[in-house]
Amino acid sequence: MTYEIAKFLHITGIVMLMGNITATAFWKVFADRTGNPLIVGFAQRLVTITDWSLTFWGVILTIGGGYGAVWVAGIDPFGPAWLLWSQILFVVAGVIWLMLLVPIQIRQARVAKTFTGGSEIPESYRRDSRNWIIWGLIGTVPLVAAVWLMVAKPY
Repeated sequence: MTYEIAKFLHITGIVMLMGNITATAFWKVFADRTGNPLIVGFAQRLVTITDWSLTFWGVILTIGGGYGAVWVAGIDPFGPAWLLWSQILFVVAGVIWLMLLVPIQIRQARVAKTFTGGSEIPESYRRDSRNWIIWGLIGTVPLVAAVWLMVAKPY
């Protein structure tokens, strides 16, 4: 039963993580496209809130549940190639998020706090939004690959 609980926590973490990063990208892009500073500012605030409440805890559950499951099952976490590569891909995605996306989000959040009904959205914010979506898509690819490896266990 302990293995099932750890695996459940791991899968719940993946659902929270993948669900939030994909859904957030969609609604943020559509909010940005309105050009309405109040909507854009509200959406940017929600990015911060959902990242702390869903992405962060999704990562914690993914890691804790995953390592808990392999520990209970007696599997070497660096043994099977699919498991090793899943971890490498997870770290690659994490580095992209921490080194590129989080700083962009922090800059955008600071700027978005100044948005009012009559303000203009600066070009720097728009440029950061484009970079955020591009690097977000790039950073999501290793996560999707890691999930596929975890499910398929091809080798």
